[in-house]
Order: sequence, then C-alpha cells, then structure tokens
Amino acid sequence: MTQYLADAHHADLPAASADWWRDAVIYQVYPRSFADGNGDGMGDLPGIRSRLPYLKELGVDAVWLSPFYASPQADAGYDVADYRAIDPMFGTLLDADALIRDAHELGLRIIVDLVPNHSSDAHEWFKRALKEGPGSALRDRYHFRPGKGENGELPPNDWESIFGGSAWTRTENPDGTPGDWYLHLFAPEQPDFNWEHPAVADEFRSILRFWLDMGVDGFRIDVAHGLVKAPGLPDIGGSDQLKLLGSDVMPFFDQDGVHEIYRAWRKILDEYPGDRIAVAEAWTPTVERTANYVRPDELHQAFNFQYLGTHWVADELRRVIDESLDAMRPVGAPATWVLSNHDVTRHATRFAGPPAGTQIRAAGDRELGLRRARAATLLMLALPGSAYLYQGEELGLPDVTDLPDEVRQDPAFGRTEGQDGFRDGCRVPIPWTAEGSSYGFGAGGSWLPQPDSWAGLSVEAQTGDPDSTLELYRSALAARRAHPALGAGDAVEWLEAPEGVLAFRREGGFVCTVNTTGTAVRIPAPGRVLLAGSAVRTAEGEAELPADTAVWWTV
Repeated sequence: MTQYLADAHHADLPAASADWWRDAVIYQVYPRSFADGNGDGMGDLPGIRSRLPYLKELGVDAVWLSPFYASPQADAGYDVADYRAIDPMFGTLLDADALIRDAHELGLRIIVDLVPNHSSDAHEWFKRALKEGPGSALRDRYHFRPGKGENGELPPNDWESIFGGSAWTRTENPDGTPGDWYLHLFAPEQPDFNWEHPAVADEFRSILRFWLDMGVDGFRIDVAHGLVKAPGLPDIGGSDQLKLLGSDVMPFFDQDGVHEIYRAWRKILDEYPGDRIAVAEAWTPTVERTANYVRPDELHQAFNFQYLGTHWVADELRRVIDESLDAMRPVGAPATWVLSNHDVTRHATRFAGPPAGTQIRAAGDRELGLRRARAATLLMLALPGSAYLYQGEELGLPDVTDLPDEVRQDPAFGRTEGQDGFRDGCRVPIPWTAEGSSYGFGAGGSWLPQPDSWAGLSVEAQTGDPDSTLELYRSALAARRAHPALGAGDAVEWLEAPEGVLAFRREGGFVCTVNTTGTAVRIPAPGRVLLAGSAVRTAEGEAELPADTAVWWTV
C-alpha cells in the first residue's frame, strides 16, 4: 500500500481532524465476538465491515480492533506469529483494506492493536531460535537464560507469569538435552522480546509504517509498560507478585526505558497526515506514572485503569476523577475514561453487588447492576477527555458468569496464582436480532454460547425503545457531540451536593448530577433536564434524583 493511497483514505474523514483524539469516543471491537461474516461461528473482518453503519449511527468517533493478526490463538490473538498478515479465521489483508476504506467513508477512524511485548512461539524468529539451539543469534532477540541449580534445572529468577506459575519455560536443545530457559510474562506460547536488541526496535518501526501505510489511524499498544526489563533481571523476592502490580514498580513493568521507545514511535506517527495516534495500555502504580507515557513527545493517550477499578462510591469516584485530571494537566494530555473491556467483568455485572474487584464471578442483582451501569456511563461521558466503550455495553449486556468449564478458552483458566481465567464471560458474541442463529451474530452459531435472555437485549429489540440502554447511549453520544460544554477539557467545577451525590459543572452551561446511593435524593434543580438514566421529577425548583441515577442538565 503506497503512502499516496493511505493519504487518499483519510480524505473522507472530517475536515476538522486536528486533535480529534482529545474528546473522541472510541469503541472497542473484539473481532471474534462482534459479527460473523462467513457463518463459521467466529467473528471476522467482513462481519465487522458489515456492521460499521451501526457504529456510525451509535455516534462513536473511532473503532479499536483487538488483534486480527496471524496467530495460533493461544491467547485469543495476543500471541502474534506474523504482524503483517491477517489470520485466516478473520479474513485477508484485502478485507482489512476494505474495512479501513469503508470506515473512512463513514467518517470513522480505525485503531488497531499492536503487541510489542511478546510474540507467539510460532513467530519465525522464535522457531529458528529454538531450531538453531544455543549460540543462535536470534536468541538475543528474546530473553534466553541458563537456569540456576547444579544442572540448570531451576528458573533463572523468581518472576511469575501474569497467567500464573513461573514466567520461565525450559527449552530442549536440538540434540534432545535440556536447554536454556526463556521468559514469558504471560502464557508459555508468548515469549517476551528483548527490546535491548536493535533488530526488535527496527522491526516494530517497520510494522508501524506498514499499518500506517494501510491507512490505520492509530495503535492501541498492548502491555505498553512491559517492553523494558530491569538490567540483570533481578529477583523480586516472594510470591503472589500479581498482587504487587497495582502498588509497586516491578523489574519487568513500567521501567523508565520504555519512554525512549515511544519517543521514537511518536516521530513516525507525526510524519503521517490525519493526526495518527497511539494509546498505551499501561498498568502503573499511580496515575502520575501513567502520565509519563503521554508527555508531549510520547504517546497521545493512556488507559485510565485507576478509574476502571473504582467502586460505585461517590467519594472514591470524585477522588479518582480529580487525580486523573490533575495528573494529565501538566503534560497536556486528555484524561481517558473506561468502564469495561475484554479483560474485565462487564460493569453491568461489577456494579450488581457490593464493591469488588474488576474480575468477579457472581451474577449479582441484574436490575441494580444495569441501573448503576447506565448512570456510570452518563458520568463517564460527561467528564472532560476521551471515552472508551466496549462492544455490547451499549446493550447493557451482563457478564456471562455460568459458562460451562468445557467451553472456556481463556488461557489463564485452570492455572493458579494468576488471572482467574474467567474473561470468557465478557467475550461472548453480542446479539443483533431477537431471533435466528446466534441472535444475528452469524449463520453458524457462536464460538461461545449466548444466554437465552439475550434475545431481549439485542440491537433489534432495543432499537426504537426510548427506555432501552441502546437508545440511552445513542442519545448521550449525540448530546455529547452537540453540546459545547462536553468533550475536550481538563477540569470540572465540583458543586455542593448531599452525601453520596456527585455534582459538577462544565464550562459552557452544563451540569451533571449523579446519585450513587440506593435511595432517592432531593436537590435544587440546576437547570433543564437534558438526559437522565431514569425518570427525574422536577417541581418548584427542586429535583428528585432516583437511586443510582445520573442526570445531565443544560443551564
């Protein structure tokens, strides 16, 4: 694909494209679970392409596609064998080109996942490194190390995999004898690259250009915090290391050396027209360290995981909102807000019971969870900056918590002392129609079973129903785009409010009030109701906020 054609792709995007990402609403598509174009039970690029008009009508600005690269699918495509090829289960490069073209014609931008921390063990580099044995130059592109112990039978250090167990796997030499060990912070099928080797950096600069020349508008960088490891790969000391990730800088995560990589990437992005961007998936101990990834000469956005993990408690929400805005303001980057993604329990289920973590197994109170989820969405979309939506949340989908063990495909399932392996619950294919095979997902069923109750949650069933969650999202996104006070910005003005209620003003005549309590609360009406998650009664200058409800006011 020539640069000329890539430029032509962007001719269909809105003319006022400068800094579009500062207030963008970006919709995550998990390709295997969005739409199936060929009826094999697995979502694909033609299926996504056919549903782009739906996303345009929904009112989002960009579509982020989780990995579709050639892969053995040991971790749902996050184990990449070829970064310049489409896995046949998803289609072809021509399908990708057509999808990008169609999206641009609709005024939608396309962001693709990039996985630079590790490859698949089926990547040609790694296969040759194993085949050639000790002394292979290709081994320097990964982290191969001799083991400890008398015969090298112990791992090189005490690092643990995020998926559970040791982060090291021992190899077998070409002659059949036990060999060196290699590092994999995730599954054994995902060996970590050694970013100290210049060939790795060169390769990924080339991969960036390949997809930018194809016309993509940006990249979501998987494990952006993990590329650089501490010199000498030092022991951590102790087990249960996963519990330390939210509080400590680990020798394999959030090392300062990653920032040199992203400064080089930013120069490449800036060479291309159309304001191409990069978004960091960076798990860091504090929002202040997250801000390091979005300094003016580095990446454009970073996911706000501190916000995603915040409970439905007014004081906690206000604290995280303030910390997020305060951290981003000095570096001139927009705050980002997200409630769900392909790795965490959907927020309609997370909020369906007492405060818990981001990965839970209990279904909870469905009505309570949906009411809170609707309110949380209106709160998120009212905040200054950019928002991310995960496919199906606009339908109010709950997590599927009762999938049989035999159908689960999360690679962490069955492992111990790592992620709990229940991420399949948020990855069940979404329903499009009230009837038919897999509720319109595709003609050949779906790779994970869908609950019978999802017929009533389908796009078809909710379209036109003014009380549906889908129509609430459509109305909220339309109002967000139209109202001059919503979108980009770096501050909110907090207003006095009863305990358990959040109230803030945005410059330009907008107020958001959120009742996080389980009972109705009366407040002075700030203005005229623009949008509400539940019916709001106003009289004589006062308003009654129903339990767990957010309201937008124009003033």
